[in-house]
Amino acid sequence: MSAPGSPGKSMRTPLARVRNLGASHSGTSDFWRQRVTAVAMVLLMVPAIVVVMMLLGRNQAGAAQILGSAPIAIVMLLFIIASAWHMKIGMQVVIEDYIHGEKLKLASIMANNFFCIAVALASIYAILKLSSGV
Repeated sequence: MSAPGSPGKSMRTPLARVRNLGASHSGTSDFWRQRVTAVAMVLLMVPAIVVVMMLLGRNQAGAAQILGSAPIAIVMLLFIIASAWHMKIGMQVVIEDYIHGEKLKLASIMANNFFCIAVALASIYAILKLSSGV
């Protein structure tokens, strides 16, 4: 194998050399998305923990009162979205790395996507329902 940029033989396809992508055909986008969601979760973790501590020992009316505040509901929604997206990316990387059968890999990725979307939507629905006081 020759040095990058030299006219010698390379094991990469011409298209891969042009796009500068690795064997996964996705480059480092998943890596960076996971890091961005991790940073978002770190920034949102302290406010989310404070909100959860404020909710401890309260009934539904008390929770609705706390979550009825727009800034608190927004912080919780952002935390849920970042967490669900981070979970989806992390599990997809594990599935792609450790499941070798293509059909099982595809089914696992589809199940992972469905599960993460279902968790996110259920959590978002709960926050919106509590924050609207219904």
